[in-house]
Amino acid sequence: MPHDDKTVWNQKYTEAPEKWLDPDAFLLRSCERFLAGIQPGSALDVGGGAGRQAIWLAQQGWHVELVDVSDVGLRLAEENAERTLGKTRARELISRRQADLSSVRDLGREQYDLVIVFFFLRRELFPALARALKPGGTLIYRTYTIAQLGFERGPRDPRFLLEPGELREAFAALRILHYEETARDKAVAELVARKIAVASNREKNEA
Repeated sequence: MPHDDKTVWNQKYTEAPEKWLDPDAFLLRSCERFLAGIQPGSALDVGGGAGRQAIWLAQQGWHVELVDVSDVGLRLAEENAERTLGKTRARELISRRQADLSSVRDLGREQYDLVIVFFFLRRELFPALARALKPGGTLIYRTYTIAQLGFERGPRDPRFLLEPGELREAFAALRILHYEETARDKAVAELVARKIAVASNREKNEA
């Protein structure tokens, strides 16, 4: 029986579709603290599955591109978005793209005002995530650390578990607004970072 990512996640979404409705509290806190007063623009939700983060962002006025390997998850995202936002608004604000993120190398260059990643880890994509941000754009990232092995449940494969400080170091070229590692109900690292807007030559000369 195949155990590729698509098969695994299709099974999870099929078995318990009701589990994938509420946005992560870290997304809500981060937007309230770091994006308050910022006009919603374009957002990329990497590995966003059934759309629980994307739908909440769309409710706030963001135009979200949701990328995931699971066709079942993306179908759930469509259904949940239409139920929450209405069919017309859901189609206006959320686009869905099925892609095997284990083989993706490029997420675009300076396309998004916001990039979010929740409980997905592919280290090879770190540079692409930073490139995808517009100058001044924000990255919100939350996923498991290696300390999760001390808990009975959760991922066991070190490929999907961050080392201490790894997430902060991976995005050191961005301006780190928030970084924390905790191990309470689960072991996670949380990052909010902003791409530094580089002044033009004219702005530098006028400064």
